[in-house]
Amino acid sequence: MILDTLSRSGIYESLHPAFAAAFAFLRRPDLATLSEGRHVLDGEKLYAIVQDYDTRPLADGFLEVHRRYIDIQFVVSGAELIGYAPLAGQTVKEPYADAKDIAFLNGAADPIALRQGHFAIFFPHDAHMPGRTTGAPARVRKIVVKVAL
Repeated sequence: MILDTLSRSGIYESLHPAFAAAFAFLRRPDLATLSEGRHVLDGEKLYAIVQDYDTRPLADGFLEVHRRYIDIQFVVSGAELIGYAPLAGQTVKEPYADAKDIAFLNGAADPIALRQGHFAIFFPHDAHMPGRTTGAPARVRKIVVKVAL
């Protein structure tokens, strides 16, 4: 897992061939007004999901992992906690669903604050629980860029 601010994203662009395009998309000036839903950047290799939602308590969530995609989660506005734990040692709540590239896990997670202008990169070995409250429920606009492995 990597946690940083968008202003420093350039130092991570060499980690994957599609990261430069992913971060270029996240630097667009119109992120606050983009329509919700999927925005294709390079077919199934690279796409963004624009989300607006209210955060929920950490205790109400489950960890998730992906096998085919790396997540770059960027908060456009608001703030949330994301639970994080290494994949190793987690127990399966819902087995991996290939069609959705997701499995849900039981297990404890350490909360990490993701604020406006911050991003987190989650690799397949990073279990994560996005969309959690920093206190009371709050509105968040987030973009998740899916980067194919």
